[in-house]
Amino acid sequence: MTTTSTRLLRVAVVGIGQRSAIADHVSAAGLDADGVDARITAAADTTAAGRERAAAHWPEVEVVTGHRALIGTDGAPNLVDAAIVTTPDWTHAEIAIDLLRAGIAVYLEKPLAITVEDADAVLNAAAETGTPLYVGHNFRHAAVVRLMREVIARGEIGEVKAVWVRHFVGNGGDYYFKDWHADRSRVNSLLLQKASHDLDVVHALAGAYTSRVVGMGSLSVYGDVTDRRDRSDELMTDWFSFDNWPPAEQTGLNPVVDVEDVSMVMMTLENGVQASYEQCHFTPDYWRNYTVIGTHGRLENVGDTGGGVVKVWNHRRNWDVAGDVEYPIDGVEDGHADADLLTMTEFLRSVALGEPTTLSPIAARAAVAAGALATRSLRNGSVPLDVPPLPEATIRHFTAAAGHDDPSGRNTR
Repeated sequence: MTTTSTRLLRVAVVGIGQRSAIADHVSAAGLDADGVDARITAAADTTAAGRERAAAHWPEVEVVTGHRALIGTDGAPNLVDAAIVTTPDWTHAEIAIDLLRAGIAVYLEKPLAITVEDADAVLNAAAETGTPLYVGHNFRHAAVVRLMREVIARGEIGEVKAVWVRHFVGNGGDYYFKDWHADRSRVNSLLLQKASHDLDVVHALAGAYTSRVVGMGSLSVYGDVTDRRDRSDELMTDWFSFDNWPPAEQTGLNPVVDVEDVSMVMMTLENGVQASYEQCHFTPDYWRNYTVIGTHGRLENVGDTGGGVVKVWNHRRNWDVAGDVEYPIDGVEDGHADADLLTMTEFLRSVALGEPTTLSPIAARAAVAAGALATRSLRNGSVPLDVPPLPEATIRHFTAAAGHDDPSGRNTR
């Protein structure tokens, strides 16, 4: 119960789909010790099915028909102080800009947007209004990423010169090719929806953002699957099964399938580090492998959740699986609930207490820029493309907040 000494932080969830479960971490963020009662007080969805899910999951909250219903009109106050936006990717920019201009703090699920232009529009709106914006790049907080960054910071592999990432998306057929994710008009590319995590982590491990990018990719398997159906009234959990194998025998794919199911990206970062990223959606296994090579050694993860390890090689030798040292990965053994809690806590503490965040929206924009321009490259003959700069005023706004994890300090990309 809210007392006279406790301030209520009213939070809405916008978009009641698979990812909206992240809002359950609001009550676990622990702000009560700081005199703040953060709670879900409203939910918004444009579909009847979404509103029914919201009413069933949060029976005590006000359920409305869309994000604009959260915004006060004719002098009336806003319905909430902050909103967690977990709507489909192509809606992110419009919803975030509307809420930011209304003074409602925004937790925006990654990717920030599906084009560089829309990403810039969101950041510019936040800079112009001063309304808090946080992008949910939760994998920055994953135990495997934190461990790799610690190894690099200790100097165990020297100065980072190259980062290679292989992403085996074994659940790709179920996760991304049976609903709107398969439609490039809705997602642009899985180098945004899926790869934005890894592109962001590449920047964090290398200490700089991408300045030039080249992409290559194709729709190699799922485009040949002819069994299609409309699943707009379903959630991924309704159809997911490890028995849906092999990939070419999948059934019930989205009516439109025109995104690539295998993609490769090459990047030059602003500090000269060379990086690559590979993504495949028809592998049997599902995990990420990072290799970071420095001037005195290299690291590589085997497994990307609890139970996996990060290995370091820093002495010259021939072939050797063991390496010189092995560090266990802590955290959950499946999924990313631990990272979700950390991101939500950081967002809420930023809004309620003014604490700085460890991830700048500029970093989220850098991930969108790398993914969107790699997509443009791969669909246009793999031409190299340079990342355009953000407006100086927008850069100043976000870099003025101490604590932002901007790899290169004052980054203009």
